[in-house]
Amino acid sequence: MQYIIYCDESVKNGEYYSNFYGGALVRSIHLQEVKTILENKISELNINGEVKWQKVTANYLEKYKSLVDAVFDLVKQDKIKIRIMFTHNAFIPVGLTKEQRDNEYFLLYYQFFKHAFGLKYSNTTGEPISIYPFFDQLPDTKEKNQKFKDYIFNLQYQDFFKDANLFIHSKDDIAEAVSHHHIILQCLDLILGSMEFRLNEKHKAKPKGQRNRGKRTIAKEKLYKYINAHIREIYPHFNIGESTGKQDDVENLWKHPYRHWKFAPGNRVENKQYVSKHKKMGPAIPT
Repeated sequence: MQYIIYCDESVKNGEYYSNFYGGALVRSIHLQEVKTILENKISELNINGEVKWQKVTANYLEKYKSLVDAVFDLVKQDKIKIRIMFTHNAFIPVGLTKEQRDNEYFLLYYQFFKHAFGLKYSNTTGEPISIYPFFDQLPDTKEKNQKFKDYIFNLQYQDFFKDANLFIHSKDDIAEAVSHHHIILQCLDLILGSMEFRLNEKHKAKPKGQRNRGKRTIAKEKLYKYINAHIREIYPHFNIGESTGKQDDVENLWKHPYRHWKFAPGNRVENKQYVSKHKKMGPAIPT
């Protein structure tokens, strides 16, 4: 058995929510089936070029809805596990060193990869399971990118990885993927982008000097609602702005096919500037 984990990141500084990370995990026994289904759907829909949230338009809306149907059919069958993580601007971390502040992007990415899928609860067979991470191209220096990969590789030496009998063969198995070549990564971008769009209330945006929203904004809102409707078929009353509940079973961190994680630093204070600015409208937490 192998776990192939595709990871992506989105907006770092949003109006309400920031530091968006997403992941899609596929077991090796399902990988070829998943890729074939999604690639065939792309071909059937005659979608040219890379699938991306930023490419959503009124003309492509129905095609993207059909693709979302295919993705969530696989999610509901637990052949793809999706995880989304973000932070809320109402809280700011305190007590960080300069190095921690400088490396915030990678430190949060590390926490996401380590915890979001509940990997420590994933292996009930006792047999060894290898992990193959695919990160969308990392944006920093070659040195910082490599240091991050080293931390990911060294996860296998931590107790919870060893107890679950998880390992990574070599550092070469930690790839920086070109999303154009990975349909699962492209579909992840679609879901991650839709959540950032709605949580930061971009559905309300209007072109400068205009009274009405643009056609692309309206199309994106419709696609977000379509994605959210699929999620609510799995979890009625799903709140995209909060961490998904564990329903009294910590192993649901792994078992659930779809989850959100509102990451909150342990040592934090209220962001008074944020609270003052938004106190009349309240926090942006759509249900």
